[in-house]
Amino acid sequence: MAAAISPDHILKELADLWVTMGKKGQTEAAAGVLRACTMTLIVLSEESEDAAAWGETIAALMPEHPARTVHVRLCEERERALSERVYAECWMPFGQRRQICCEQVEISVNQDALGDLPSVVLPLAVADLPVILWCRTPSLLGMTEFRAIAAMARKVIIDSAIMPDPRDAIRRMDEVRARGVVLGDLAWTRMTRWRDMLAQVFENRERFAQIASVRRAAVTYGSTYETSARLMGAWIGDSLAQAGGAAEIAVTRSDAVPTIAIEMEGDGLKVELARREETLLVTVNDASHHTSLPYPTDYLMMREELGLVARDPVLERTLSSAARLAYPTVK
Repeated sequence: MAAAISPDHILKELADLWVTMGKKGQTEAAAGVLRACTMTLIVLSEESEDAAAWGETIAALMPEHPARTVHVRLCEERERALSERVYAECWMPFGQRRQICCEQVEISVNQDALGDLPSVVLPLAVADLPVILWCRTPSLLGMTEFRAIAAMARKVIIDSAIMPDPRDAIRRMDEVRARGVVLGDLAWTRMTRWRDMLAQVFENRERFAQIASVRRAAVTYGSTYETSARLMGAWIGDSLAQAGGAAEIAVTRSDAVPTIAIEMEGDGLKVELARREETLLVTVNDASHHTSLPYPTDYLMMREELGLVARDPVLERTLSSAARLAYPTVK
């Protein structure tokens, strides 16, 4: 692929793109074009994915997290590298006359050329800015070529919920974590609001004093939420242990639960969390309240993940615990 697609050629096309856009911005009734970039975002996806939907997500992310985006599409063709395209994603803030633009590069490649990918993509990274890898193709995690691709990035973001085997997904992620890769998992990100609300239950002294009495915690999940549920169960178990408690953690599936439901029981304490449309119902004994819980979208989750490029020690600890719970006989 390195012979078929030259990073120097792509960089020249990017430079020419800005020259053209700058001239156009000066000739029209506008105040020019501003180039914005805070990171390099590398996206790996299957060619079969809906390009329009993916493009809308990237366009929505750019005003908050402007980036040079390198979109690598994996295809089934025999050619080692099929094509590359350079263009810009632009928007005009309300009340202003100057456009703000980010660079976009598309590369189509088949799996046989993955080993050459770092030599093409790495020179495209913007100097002195973080490189974030968003892997939308779960099959890559099991490939040896993925290690070199992941080594390019400061952070690797995946969605373990789309992997076919949830227990194996947790094991693979824990192995990637153990190699020192900084991970972000959208299955974990989906549960951010749940973790926040459950933690708030125990913020006051009376509730915190009851943690040691919690003897049972149950996480029930729907068909596509097993990985999130396993991570949530491991996080609850770790949190209780750190606070001096110890509870039996049960993670089970139920067709009656569309997403996730959580129950915790102790002496004089019963806590329940359940989704009701776009709200989260939190019940503590006989008192209940609702809080906003929009359905998670790629945009909402990636906005959160791109805002945190550092290591997440809570996720790393939870992954290790979830792997032990998924494979209790493996030491």
